[in-house]
Amino acid sequence: MTLLSTGRPEAPLAPPVSAPPAPRPVQWAKVVDQTRCIGCHACTVACKSENEVPLGVSRTYVKAVEVGRWPQARRAFQVTRCNQCEDAPCVAACPTRAMYQRPDGIVDFDKAICVGCKACMAACPYDAIFINPEDHSAEKCNFCAHRLEIGLEPACVSVCPTEAILVGDLHDPTSRVAEIVQREAVTVRRPEKETRPGLYYKGAHQSTLDPLAARRPDGGLYAWASQGDPADRQLVTSGHPGDHNSSAATLLSYDVPHHAPWGWRVSAYTWTKGIASGALALATALGFGGQLDFSDPMLRYVAPSLALAFLALTGVLLVWDLKHPFRFYLIFTRHHWKSWLVRGSFVIGFYGAAASAFLAVAILGGLGAIPGSAADLALQVIGGFALAGALGTACYTAFLFAQAKARDLWQSPLLPPHLAVQATLAGAAALLAFASGGLGSPHARLVLEVTLAVAAGLHLTFVAGELTLTHPTAHAHLAASEMARGRFAWAFWPGVAGVAVAVAAPWIGVVAVPFALIGLLAHEHSYVQAGQSVPLA
Repeated sequence: MTLLSTGRPEAPLAPPVSAPPAPRPVQWAKVVDQTRCIGCHACTVACKSENEVPLGVSRTYVKAVEVGRWPQARRAFQVTRCNQCEDAPCVAACPTRAMYQRPDGIVDFDKAICVGCKACMAACPYDAIFINPEDHSAEKCNFCAHRLEIGLEPACVSVCPTEAILVGDLHDPTSRVAEIVQREAVTVRRPEKETRPGLYYKGAHQSTLDPLAARRPDGGLYAWASQGDPADRQLVTSGHPGDHNSSAATLLSYDVPHHAPWGWRVSAYTWTKGIASGALALATALGFGGQLDFSDPMLRYVAPSLALAFLALTGVLLVWDLKHPFRFYLIFTRHHWKSWLVRGSFVIGFYGAAASAFLAVAILGGLGAIPGSAADLALQVIGGFALAGALGTACYTAFLFAQAKARDLWQSPLLPPHLAVQATLAGAAALLAFASGGLGSPHARLVLEVTLAVAAGLHLTFVAGELTLTHPTAHAHLAASEMARGRFAWAFWPGVAGVAVAVAAPWIGVVAVPFALIGLLAHEHSYVQAGQSVPLA
């Protein structure tokens, strides 16, 4: 035994105390065994009762597809609901974090801070989110989190008569869900979207998982399913509208109606925003290029006034489209920076401030409050900021639309430059209307006519590419078909014709203005609505 300097024996070391194991994180997941589902809809009824879901909307429902031909025919079911994605697009798109992900993996929602922008609906690849018609907030399946927290199963699990729906902890190797996911053949819906769903299907027929695999009945209505008004252009139902490539005959027999989240106000917003950004951007660009003088009234007064007027109209349309318009301030006070709706709001705010400063300096210079040379210099400096803000205002919608992962037509990398061309087209047309009214020099009017013609030609080139190039997915192809040959052809082709007239602007002058603006508006509507016309569930 070792002796210390004191001469006393050394005390024996205490045995090491091991730290308690860290609590194992919970990762809730759900398995739907479609080989057991009998299509009784008990899960739908229980969900509505437990969560007080009003008529006309559903957190969960059972879709049915007829597979095969008589007498070798059967009915396949799919329990359809939120997929509780690990990388949830709705969470990224929500501007106020009303959609959020809990530590246990459940994607939940807070109705108190929902502004009703429907960005989450546009982003969800599974069409699992809806606006509650009673409280006007976004809602979806959340695994009955309030029941899980007190040790109860979700309502749908507790009532399923065949135990086709299971919920469990993926991190618990003893849970039935973990055993099935890790050891048996399961699949998820739309894996190409890379959302990593927490809802797994066992034994599901492909015609139920793929919303385009089955054929819709003639007329799009089903004898045993209420689909609403078939004339509603925003109604979206599952099933392929025409022929399909399934190896077995499949026919959609039961579905619930879905509506495109963004209507005509969003279509109009893309148009008003194009005029607002294009007018001042084009005028300042021509000023920097020496085609317009910074003392020209067209540049000093008309362009910033157009920008501010149409920015105000853009703001009215955006707030009007919210289901909770009086909560719009939450986009700025509770902003979620990953959302392009938030980023775009700040970009528009920056551009509006720059346009306001530009117009204020122009007015003060015209009144003599600022010396002429100083006013011109200030306008050039502010014009640089305004040009950057206008470009951001014109193009950020491409990133907003790209964040809507569900809409394949909007995922094109050419959308930002196309929006810039559209803004140039709209700005040139708006400015030309004033130039032909006596403002601006003849040279400026000619420059605007040529710019309008070139922008119109480029726009038509982009549109032709959209229609003729091979689309990367069947969803994008079907959306483009709906735009050019389907439900929205009534707006698409007049839009093409109107912009085509504007190509002749150097020869017909101001006559091209209404054709360009109305044609662009028609195109915007057909593009925005066709992108939302493809079924997702």
